[in-house]
This record gives sequence, C-alpha cells and structure tokens, in this order.
Amino acid sequence: MEVKIGIQNVAREIVIDATGSEDQIVAAVEAALSGQALDLRDERGRRVVVPAGALGYVDLGEPSRGRVGFGAS
Repeated sequence: MEVKIGIQNVAREIVIDATGSEDQIVAAVEAALSGQALDLRDERGRRVVVPAGALGYVDLGEPSRGRVGFGAS
C-alpha cells in the first residue's frame, strides 16, 4: 500500500510502498498519534521511523498506474 508521510517544516514528503494490511498501517498511524513513533517497513525491507511530534499528515492509498504518452488521461 502506498503511504505518503508529510513531516512538519520539511518541504518534501516521504513516499513508501508499505508492507502489511491496511488495518496494520492504520493501527501504526493511530499509535503514532498517541505519542509513539510511526514505524513502517517498505516492500524492500527498509524501515522508516518518524517521531510522532514531527508528523504533519499521513495519506494512505493504492499506487496509481503510470501513464504513457502525451495525451494519456
């Protein structure tokens, strides 16, 4: 599942393809909102840990399909 994480006072967002079910990811985000660090793993086995106080937003969704060509919509 594609997860976009916005961090306070940072212009770029973190985008990862997180492993686990949607319920597991939502539980990790809810735990982060209660004061724990947001701790996720991506499909390549890398670990992303964001301090709870630095979270700006978390956007959950499926990755969009790539578009090909000039007029693709």
